[in-house]
Amino acid sequence: MLIKQSFCIPCFYEESEDLATFLDFVKETGFAGVEIWGRENFGPFDDFCEMMASRGLTVPSMAGHDGITCGLNDPKEHDRIEAELIASIDVAAEKNIPSLICFGGERQAGQTDADAMVVCAQGLKRVLPYAEEKGINLNMELLNSKVDHFNYVADHFDWGFALAELIDSPRFKLLYDIYHMQIMEGDIIRNIRRGIHRIGHFHTAGHPGRNEINDTQEINYRGICSAIASLNYDGFVAHEFWSTGEDKRAALAEAFAICNVSETSSVGTEQPLECGN
Repeated sequence: MLIKQSFCIPCFYEESEDLATFLDFVKETGFAGVEIWGRENFGPFDDFCEMMASRGLTVPSMAGHDGITCGLNDPKEHDRIEAELIASIDVAAEKNIPSLICFGGERQAGQTDADAMVVCAQGLKRVLPYAEEKGINLNMELLNSKVDHFNYVADHFDWGFALAELIDSPRFKLLYDIYHMQIMEGDIIRNIRRGIHRIGHFHTAGHPGRNEINDTQEINYRGICSAIASLNYDGFVAHEFWSTGEDKRAALAEAFAICNVSETSSVGTEQPLECGN
């Protein structure tokens, strides 16, 4: 099957552009959705959602709380994050936004990664019953701690997968950012195949540079997307990169074409990952 594609609008939309015309281009190109980072940073939000819906476009994801640095691994932040996530879940349910992003936070002094996982689980379990009731996914974003987000705790696939196994909720998933995981560990297709049942969203960008996903960089996005298309995955693959050229629409159209692939049997297979394997 073909993958549903979206992109992060702050990377590609210039405020000087007419938004309606831009969204018409998005729809004509074949995108199924447009995501934002924080609704307070893209307004008026209600008008944007109405314009999207009138074109049959989805807002697939947005940030559920503040805190890449001050995240769920800090118990002092749990009250704040719970309140922010509850409010975001209500908005998501009203606007038919299927998923919210949550963040692990920077490593705490004296806290092991295993301890951080337990604390994150404790914080998430305060909110997940409400997310389950409303039918909204909470996706923990996996980010690199080597180049862009120094000391971020959710920086490896196995850590995120173990957290998802520990929580074991149908509404807790991982946001697998391909660019970030390429920096930290590579092994992209094998990890996706092993853990697709715990992945709720994807982000793309070229490495090095976080730019276009074409042949100027090292990640084989055609192969990766062919592997995703062969799996039982009904979420989105969203582009989150900065174009090096002036024509951002051309960069978007190119990214769409690269990822607009169907499944292939040439990439190899891998059994789903179970805890302990």
